Amino acid sequence: MVVKNQNVEYEILDAKSRRKILAHDGGLMMVEVTFDKGGIGSVHTHPHEQISYVVRGSFLFDLDGEKVTVKAGDSLYIPSGLPHGNEALEDGVLVDVFTPQREDFLK
Repeated sequence: MVVKNQNVEYEILDAKSRRKILAHDGGLMMVEVTFDKGGIGSVHTHPHEQISYVVRGSFLFDLDGEKVTVKAGDSLYIPSGLPHGNEALEDGVLVDVFTPQREDFLK
């Protein structure tokens, strides 16, 4: 599967965040999430393993109550079931990789 980013439309999540579902198949999914400064990814859990890569900007992540600031070039591994969320400290972009793919994102 080849996905050309310019051919994928954003899904608006809220006033300060939007998502593009990129390449995916049953075992793996890549998602680009763009945040405006102050955008929030509310604390949540899911059964998927996740790796987040900061493409641009900086973010304050909450990883099960532990606060960590990450910036462009940093990445995080989030195990299955771990409560996590984030706040964009400036305009930024995350690339999230999930295994297995997030079926809930495809509906």
